[in-house]
Amino acid sequence: MPKIGVEQSLSDVTAALQQKGYDVVQLNNEEDAKGCDCCVVTGQDSNIMGISNSVTSGGVIQASGYSADEVCQQVESKFNR
Repeated sequence: MPKIGVEQSLSDVTAALQQKGYDVVQLNNEEDAKGCDCCVVTGQDSNIMGISNSVTSGGVIQASGYSADEVCQQVESKFNR
């Protein structure tokens, strides 16, 4: 199961991803993003915590303007689930 890093303020996204069986970790700093297959951030800062500079195989998804379900769909499309 892919490991998804989710910014701390996105608790609804965290809950939705966990409900779908994803391994979700809270992103408090750049170190937390290491080892994640994908990261979900608010998008309020284009380079929040330096995460967009870190290497993740699934990239960074900006959740701004999307519902938790829409973010889950974006994550699932990255992993073809």
